[in-house]
Amino acid sequence: MNFIKLYGRVFTMLGPEQRLGTFLALANILLAVAQFAEPILFGKIVDALVTAQAEKRVPSTNDLLTLLIAWAAFGLFTIAAGVTLALHADRLAHRRRLGIVTNYFEHVLQLPLAYHGGTHSGRLMKVMLQGADTLWGLWLSFFRDHFAAFIAMIVLLPIAVYLNWRLGSLLVGLLIVFAILTSYVLRRTEKLQLGVERYQSDLAERTSDALGNIALIQSFTRADAEVRDVRNVANKVLAAQLPVLSWWAVVSVLTRAATTITILSIFLVGTWLHIQGLVTIGEIVTFVNIAGMFVGKLEQAVAFTNRLVLDAPRLKEFFDVLDAAPAVRDKPGATDLGHPKGLVEFEEVSLSYDGKRAAVSDLSFRVEPGETIAVVGETGAGKSTALAILHRAFDPQHGTVKIDGHDIRDVTLVSLRRNIGVVFQEALLFNRSIEDNLKIGRPNATQDEIMMALERAQATEFIQRTPEGLQANVGERGRALSGGERQRLAIARALLKDPPILILDEATSALDATTETKVKAALDEVMKGRTTFVIAHRLATIRNADRIFVFHEGKIVEQGSFDELVKLDGRFASLARAQFMVAETAKAEAVPVKRAD
Repeated sequence: MNFIKLYGRVFTMLGPEQRLGTFLALANILLAVAQFAEPILFGKIVDALVTAQAEKRVPSTNDLLTLLIAWAAFGLFTIAAGVTLALHADRLAHRRRLGIVTNYFEHVLQLPLAYHGGTHSGRLMKVMLQGADTLWGLWLSFFRDHFAAFIAMIVLLPIAVYLNWRLGSLLVGLLIVFAILTSYVLRRTEKLQLGVERYQSDLAERTSDALGNIALIQSFTRADAEVRDVRNVANKVLAAQLPVLSWWAVVSVLTRAATTITILSIFLVGTWLHIQGLVTIGEIVTFVNIAGMFVGKLEQAVAFTNRLVLDAPRLKEFFDVLDAAPAVRDKPGATDLGHPKGLVEFEEVSLSYDGKRAAVSDLSFRVEPGETIAVVGETGAGKSTALAILHRAFDPQHGTVKIDGHDIRDVTLVSLRRNIGVVFQEALLFNRSIEDNLKIGRPNATQDEIMMALERAQATEFIQRTPEGLQANVGERGRALSGGERQRLAIARALLKDPPILILDEATSALDATTETKVKAALDEVMKGRTTFVIAHRLATIRNADRIFVFHEGKIVEQGSFDELVKLDGRFASLARAQFMVAETAKAEAVPVKRAD
């Protein structure tokens, strides 16, 4: 993104503060114009004093009073305007920073699971925080200082040329030389800074990844290795950043040298012009002051440009995330689904992730309310994709999915997902209290409803053992609980939500036999009276399903009850024989240990 587009994008992010931003911009223009009155009035006062001295008389009050009053008035105005700008610029920047953080957070939560699968959460956090801080800093400095500096430079040069075209031309020439040098540095540092940000993102991802897997690091004694890797990345960040800083150090030196060169040039050229009778002493004093102001504004402009170059890659990352469009969104006029009975229909549904290989192809089936459907098949057969389409994680390229006769694309996402509960293979819990985690799907649930859901989910036992009860914190990702306890909480959460349609994604596969028995009892409760889809790899867990859908290469190749599919002696029967033969072989090979005499 070039600077002009970047500037434009930064200031469109002001949102509801755009009116205040416009007011501050106009105030900056007035402030910049008012600041030029000081050197001009100073020069005129000097001319009045020099004239009086030349005429060998004391300067009269009439000679100086008007100029001094005007000077005082402009000075007071610049002080008042500066304080007002600083106050309101601070408030604007802080308000919009918090607004940007919440808007970014809302946007990221709406991005598809496929996006999150390919983007590290640590990077998203780094982009959010650095992007918001960068925007805050740019708004604050721009409206408080730097916009006035740019306006001053734009206004200053024409005024300088108007006052004395010879000295004014000298200032213009110095500006052109400086602009060329600065432009050269910009081109050299822009790509270098992109490399710095790539290393910064790597650093954020590595540290976040390590902190999220602290148990793995400690059990495999990886702490030293992880620290060494992070230190290596930090060294790369520093190595990439130093050349950028070196270039901008050169610009800083040039800027400071410009102060001396400009003022010295004004004195030398002004003195020669005064000898020729082409300028007055007051005009020389005016131009010396203008030159000092000009160099000061130039330093501010360069500092702002420097900051923008350093921040541009961060802003680009931030805007790239904001520009990532949600794969699924409400269509105009979408209606509320209400509380359906749970009739689910797929009509010739097809979806391909890459446009080459179909994830599901011409998928058609009808599931009656309250029916339990088991979904089986090898990895990549399309099971998870089909059910992801049901709750609109993706929209199919072809075909229609209906719930109670309503096309799910015609109803709001909120009302659709409110009516579908999901119990994942890994129980997903927030680092909050048990009660907060249970209320995720139903914030207004009463204590009696919560306790009923926990009882049906076989979860009251371990909660009663906890001194804090429902207020106990489950830890990051539920690590304060065992796997079975986490899973029973997830089931209680689904019961409390009370959706007419339920998806169970391998909800017992990672549990031991004893815990699995408790969780299966809880699942039997949650499945009662609901249309339920059970994704299963262990076929023994789906014997009681009303129907079994066997997926292969994105299609349902077999369907029926457990016994019907075994008698069919097709793909499902082969899977069943393979699993049961493995289990029987393992059982037969188990040798009992004899007690030593």
